Amino acid sequence: MRFTCEKSMLVTGLNITGRTVAQKSALSVIEGILCRAGAGLTLTGFNMETAITYEIDAEVSNMGSCVLPAKLFGDIIRRLPEGPVTVVVDENYKVSIRAGYASFTISAESAEDYPELPDVGSGRSINIPQNALKNLISGTIFSVSENQGRPIHTGVKFEVEDTAVSAIAVDGFRLARRTYHPETPTGRSLSFVVPAQGLKEVEKILQDTEEEAAFTLGSKHILFQIGAATLVCRLLEGEFLEWRRVVPTNCPVKLVANVSDLTSSIERVGLIVSEKYKSPVRCLFSNQLVLLKTNTTIGAAEDRCTLAGDGKELEIGFNVRYLCDALRAVPAEEVVLELTNGLSPIVLTPADDKQDFAYMVLPVRINS
Repeated sequence: MRFTCEKSMLVTGLNITGRTVAQKSALSVIEGILCRAGAGLTLTGFNMETAITYEIDAEVSNMGSCVLPAKLFGDIIRRLPEGPVTVVVDENYKVSIRAGYASFTISAESAEDYPELPDVGSGRSINIPQNALKNLISGTIFSVSENQGRPIHTGVKFEVEDTAVSAIAVDGFRLARRTYHPETPTGRSLSFVVPAQGLKEVEKILQDTEEEAAFTLGSKHILFQIGAATLVCRLLEGEFLEWRRVVPTNCPVKLVANVSDLTSSIERVGLIVSEKYKSPVRCLFSNQLVLLKTNTTIGAAEDRCTLAGDGKELEIGFNVRYLCDALRAVPAEEVVLELTNGLSPIVLTPADDKQDFAYMVLPVRINS
C-alpha cells in the first residue's frame, strides 16, 4: 500500500476517527486505526459500540489496507512538517512515513481481523442542516440520565414527523425538548433513541453551517453522514418515558424573563452551593419580580430579577444546576416561565413563535 496526501487532511481524519478507537480491548486490533487505500484514503476507528469513518483525498499508487497504531501514528503525523505526507506499507506491514526531510519506520497489523462495521441497510436517509442537528443535540444532551438502571434514558429520543424533527432527553429530574421544522416535509414518521456517547461524537463533527447532514435508520443501528465523516452507532431499546404526559400544560402562572438576567441572578446565589454544600434556590415569584435565596452551612445569598407578569406570591425551590442548565440551553433572549404551584415543575417555553422548545425542571421541597 502506498499513498500521498496533505498532512492537514490526515491530521483532521486522525483527530476525528481517533475518538472511537478502543482504549483497551481483548481484541487488540480495534486499538488501532483501520486504513484503507483505494480510490482515496479511508480511516476508521471502531470501539464495538460506535464507529467513525473519514474519507480523505489522496494519491494512491498501490491499493491495500492495514491497521495502524493509533496513538503512535497520530503523534508522528501531527509533528511532521506541513505539506504532503507519503506512507508506504510493505507485505510485512512495515510502515514508512515521509514528509520533507523527516522519516519514520513503524509496524502495522493486518486488517483481516478487524471487525466488520454494523450495516444499517439501504434505507432512505433524512437530510437536515448541520447547524440544526447540532442545536437539537446540544440543546438536549445535558439532560440525559446517567443511571444505568434505565439505559433507555441514557440516550436522546428522536421523533421524526412530516413537518418536525424533535429531540427529547430526560433524567428523572428534568426534561429537555428541542424541535426543528424543516422547510421541506420529511415524508417520514420515525421514533428512535441514540446513546448520548455516540451523539457527543456527532456533535463534535457537526459544523455551524447550513450544509446538510443526513442520518439513515437501520433495525438496530443509525448512520450519520456529515461531510467526509460517517458515524455508525447502535440504538437503545426499551420504553422511553411518555414525555407528553408529564409536561404540564395550561399553567395558571406565566411570566416572561430575560434569559441572561435570570441566569446571572441564579448563578450568583448558586455560588455558595456545591456538591458538598447542597441547597435549593428558593424562588418567590411576585408582581414583576422574583426574589432568589439560598442558604448552606457556609453562608447565605440573595438576589432578585425583574420579570413581566404577576407570580402571585408563588414560592418554589429548584436545584440550582438543573435550572441554570435549562436556561443556558434556551435559544432566545426571552423565555416564558410556566408555573402551577409550589410542588409542580417549572416549564420554560418560547416567548415567540420563532423557536420550538420546552425545558422542564422538577421542584425541590423547601422548608417553611
